[in-house]
Amino acid sequence: MKAVAYSIKPFEREFLAKANQKKHDITLISNALSPDTAVYAEGKEAVIVSTNDGVSAFVIEKLAALGIKYIATRSVGTNHIDKESAASHCIKLANVPYYPPQAIAEHAVALAFALNRQLPKADRHAHHFDFRNDDLIGFNFTGKTVGIIGLGDTGKAAAQLFSGLGCRVVGYDQFFPEDLKGVTSETLPDLLAQSDIISLHLPLTASTTHLINKGTIGMMKDGVMLINTSGAAVIKTTDVRDALKTGKIGYLGLDAYEFEEGLFFESHEDDLVKDELLKELMKHPNVLITPHQAYLTKEALQEISNQTIKSLDQWQTSKCLGDACVCTKDCRQNP
Repeated sequence: MKAVAYSIKPFEREFLAKANQKKHDITLISNALSPDTAVYAEGKEAVIVSTNDGVSAFVIEKLAALGIKYIATRSVGTNHIDKESAASHCIKLANVPYYPPQAIAEHAVALAFALNRQLPKADRHAHHFDFRNDDLIGFNFTGKTVGIIGLGDTGKAAAQLFSGLGCRVVGYDQFFPEDLKGVTSETLPDLLAQSDIISLHLPLTASTTHLINKGTIGMMKDGVMLINTSGAAVIKTTDVRDALKTGKIGYLGLDAYEFEEGLFFESHEDDLVKDELLKELMKHPNVLITPHQAYLTKEALQEISNQTIKSLDQWQTSKCLGDACVCTKDCRQNP
């Protein structure tokens, strides 16, 4: 199958090549998919995209006109794709249904550790040969209550890690896993009120958008640690900013930012105008922001590539797959 992969970073190439084994003719380009770059899909059957690509209805119309039949995204989330438009053009979709949840969970714990033990501040001081211990006091994780909001694969993996540190773990999920051991099920208000550390592991949906807002923050302990490695807009950033100013939120670790589109995954060092809200957050010494890198382990990257190539394999044999797959009745009859 002939395909073009957009928004390819240099570190992705070896993993895709290993997964592909020259089975498919894939053109790798660094450009993001947009109305202007859709032309690169001419002569292809499939496009491979990332969350950095804007797969709007207008873009899909252009792709359909070029003969594209398939879109595979190198992500679990599909919010960046207009699925209704894809269905109307009989373009089939596939996401990455699963990759090792430990990658995300371990990053959440890493953010919590780094914030607690003041590692960014200590590192900055050390680079200036300032080895004082002033203002570097942390706390023991043992005995602390950790609230996990969202108990899918990554939430469960995070719960296991925090439990291993001696934490009491409580969890909230609309569909609490019956087989989950060592985690006490709580209502959301009770979890917020009890937790010293809150870690978010939620997909971004209509019901989870701005779940963390002025109201829910008000239910939290004073000085709480808040970690988000899930959907960026699960947090209403302006409300979190205000809570940082008052000390209601004592530590903030973000691997996703509500307004990251067009910002994360690229360098903006030379931009004359920078995101003011993000700058305001980063002025706080108790804030740690990473650029949506929680997934970035060798194991996860290889699995993402494997699943992406598997989608092409399946489509080549006229099979539809994945939770995000769009196959209308008429399209199934004409694969």
